[in-house]
This record gives sequence, structure tokens and C-alpha cells, in this order.
Amino acid sequence: MANTYQKLVATSFTPQFREAAEIVEEEIPSLASNEVLIKNKYAAVNATDVNITAGRYESDAELPLDLGVEAAGTVVDVGADVSYLSKGDAVITSTLGGGYREYNVERVGNAIKVPEATPEALSIVVSGLTASIALEEVGDMSHDETVLVTAAAGGTGHYAVQLAKIAGNHVIGTCSTDEKVELLNQIGCDRPINYESEEVAEVLSSEYEEGIDLVYESVGGPLFDTCVEALARHGRLLSIGYVSEYQDGPTAVSRERIYTSLIPKSASIRGVFLPHFREHFSAHTKKLMRLQQSGTLEVFVDDAKFEGIESIFDAVEYLHRGENQGKLVVRFPD
Repeated sequence: MANTYQKLVATSFTPQFREAAEIVEEEIPSLASNEVLIKNKYAAVNATDVNITAGRYESDAELPLDLGVEAAGTVVDVGADVSYLSKGDAVITSTLGGGYREYNVERVGNAIKVPEATPEALSIVVSGLTASIALEEVGDMSHDETVLVTAAAGGTGHYAVQLAKIAGNHVIGTCSTDEKVELLNQIGCDRPINYESEEVAEVLSSEYEEGIDLVYESVGGPLFDTCVEALARHGRLLSIGYVSEYQDGPTAVSRERIYTSLIPKSASIRGVFLPHFREHFSAHTKKLMRLQQSGTLEVFVDDAKFEGIESIFDAVEYLHRGENQGKLVVRFPD
């Protein structure tokens, strides 16, 4: 095993990922008794990576700041008191700074044991969890509802589409290309909307006059406003992100306050930040794994090949150009 490894750190606060981040090399640290050493095999690329480099993700962030969040890898060493994991076990981790690095030291309680360290397992444990917990625990998803998913062909959106369909709902999904429309058709989306060729607001007002019962929203900006206006009586909007404003920061708006749109419909907006729902992780992970293993749930990983620490810069930019279908990952060399 190597004595040193490479990782990615932010040395300045800016949403321009390539400007903020640099590759550094350091020694592999010794383990505490309750820690494990993991050789990362895959790291997930997330839209919020630029929020992290901008210093927006945690209010007390300090430089230099380790980057990346979730990763899949193999345990290569364990602390003296570790019994839950052994050398050779495949695990998923999801801690800030634990993703964009070749080796990662984690407390054993932060490592989720999985059958194999694959991109699909990595996708399920964060992107899938976000969709499952948001829809069921926060959004109170029922059946025979009309559900709208924005960025529906993305890493977490394609889970939301399928979970809403499995629950017996009519699902609308927005996307940006005809290729993504094909993906949405493949996973059962009832009404894909390519917003480059159709006006989302026009489709919703003309085809869904009674409104939308539940929205899974990650884009923000004007599309968020459109979703709010389209809510049905007792409609719920789940705000899980606002990727359209990550690069330049949140935009100030001048309009009537949001309660003027919500109260007449008894509607609500509910924010979702996955780390606040750890008590639900185990049950929802098991459910998602079971659905995937039975063939009920399809997990899509983008075909683009990004390998090694140095490829992360290009991968983040690829994602922010909206080119990915499904979850985007970077592979580390064996």
C-alpha cells in the first residue's frame, strides 16, 4: 500500500470550481481505534460541489477545505476496536471532504457496508436516498396524485420519477434534450417535457388544470416560480436544491411574498437537506437496494468516463453544462 495519496482541496472560496480547487499530496494517516482506512474506487460528482467551493454549504467552512462528499471503496485497514468491518469489505461513505481523495479515513459508524463498491450502489446511497426520503417522509406522497419532477433525468431526479410511479402516481418530468426524453419514457414518466422545445408553464396550465399535487424541485430560479404557481389545493413543493443559481449565487427577486401564492391553495413548500434525516437512512437504503435487485428500480449512471483526481475538474463542468443522464461518477485507478 502506498504511503501517500492525492486529494482535492479548495484553497479559495469561489463557485468557479477549477479556480478554487487544487490537487495536493499527503501521507496516509494512522488510524484511531474506531476508524477504518478506505481506498476509494468511485466518487460521486454533485451539483452542490460549487456551493462547497463557494463556502455556502457550511457557514463555518475554513480553508483549505477538503472536497467531495460520497464515495464507494474498499476497506484496507481497520482500527483496533473495529469489529463491524473487515479488510476487503465494500463500503459507501458520505461525509464532506471524503469524496475527492484516493484514500479516506472514516469513523466506522460513517461507513455503510454494501455487497460491492459500484457506481450503482454509490448512486443509491445518496441520490436515491434523497428522493425516497423527500417524497415519503417530507412530501407525504400518496397514490393517484400528479407528481412533477424537475431535472428528471438527473442523478436524483430519475429516482424520484420511478419511486412516484411505483407508488401509483401520474408523473411529469422536465429535462433539456430529446435524449433525456427517451430516458424518461424508458423509466415510465407519463409526460416528459423538454423545456428547450416546450414551455413548462404552458404545458402545466393547459394539460393539468387542477394543478400539481407534489413537486420534487431541484432547479430553482424561474422554474421554481412556475412550480409554485402550478400547485394544486393542498399541493406540496419539495425544494431539494437550486442548481440554476449555484454558479452565480442566489438571485434577489422582487415580487409579492410567497404566502400570497400558498395560502389560497393551502399549499406548502418544504425544504429537504439529506443529513437532517439520518434516522431514515437504514430503512430507505434497504428498500432501494431491494427494488433495484428485483428489477423494479433502474439505476442510471452516466456513460462519460472520468478517471483519476485530475479528471474531477472536467467532470464538475460537464455536470453543470447539463450533459449528464443519471448519476455522474469519477473512477479512481486501482
